[in-house]
Amino acid sequence: MKTTVFAAILIGLTTHLSAQNAQVTIQQDPKIDELVKLYTKVNSNTGYYQIQVGFGNYKKALDLLNQVEVDFPDWYSKIEFESPTYRVRLGRFKTKLEAERKYLEVRKKYPHAMLLKPEEKES
Repeated sequence: MKTTVFAAILIGLTTHLSAQNAQVTIQQDPKIDELVKLYTKVNSNTGYYQIQVGFGNYKKALDLLNQVEVDFPDWYSKIEFESPTYRVRLGRFKTKLEAERKYLEVRKKYPHAMLLKPEEKES
């Protein structure tokens, strides 16, 4: 008897449930869009020569990045994903001369390294 009453109450409660309908409006300062554009521009490769030390799957790239950070601790290094592989890149050199000097140094340790020219991206 108790089970039947409990089941009837439970069924009655669940039939009257309904989801809430609402609309979310986000108000943000227009300067946030400007900051995002500025951040993207500052952190892009535009105007910098880089040395690509190697590439592969994520684990291989992470291991290579850790080794590069040991070999060249004062240089900027990162992993970039360009489908379908992860690429380990080193340095942010403004001039070709500086990049070529560092490239010769890197080639002693990583013979398959490549010197990359700066990419020109439209703003």
